[in-house]
Amino acid sequence: MSLHDHSRCCGHPVLTLDERLKEAARVCARRGARLTDQRGLVLSTLIESGRALGAYDLIERVAIKAGRRIAPISIYRILDFLIDAHLVHRIESRNAFVACPGGHGQHAQAVFLICDGCGAITETLSPSLEAALARLAADAGFAVTGRMVEVTGRCRACIDLEGASRP
Repeated sequence: MSLHDHSRCCGHPVLTLDERLKEAARVCARRGARLTDQRGLVLSTLIESGRALGAYDLIERVAIKAGRRIAPISIYRILDFLIDAHLVHRIESRNAFVACPGGHGQHAQAVFLICDGCGAITETLSPSLEAALARLAADAGFAVTGRMVEVTGRCRACIDLEGASRP
């Protein structure tokens, strides 16, 4: 699964790895926490991968990058922290994790567009969908504690490729 280039459509700022890690450290500091070396290592590995990674794939990549293996329980704790800090998202349907494209911290709930062809994941925001879901829950007397919207289909590149391969 690859992560879509957000510089063209989603309004997320295009930041370097160093800028993203500095912003992540600021997000953590605002929460009264630190972006420890291990947390930074996991986050930078996700950022550099440019794609959604499962926990065990992440463990292997971190081991290669750092020269040491982090225990699965530690990876999951780090991922939980990064998710709580709104620096990483869990893609429920893929049981995988992606770094937020701009290191943007808390924000409106994201909508993930997941390509069944190439696995690209586009993170986008929809204030109108957010408002509609809030109204739906309120009308039902339902208190929302979390949500994840994942939409599967075909990305533009796969649609174009499929069209080009037809006679």
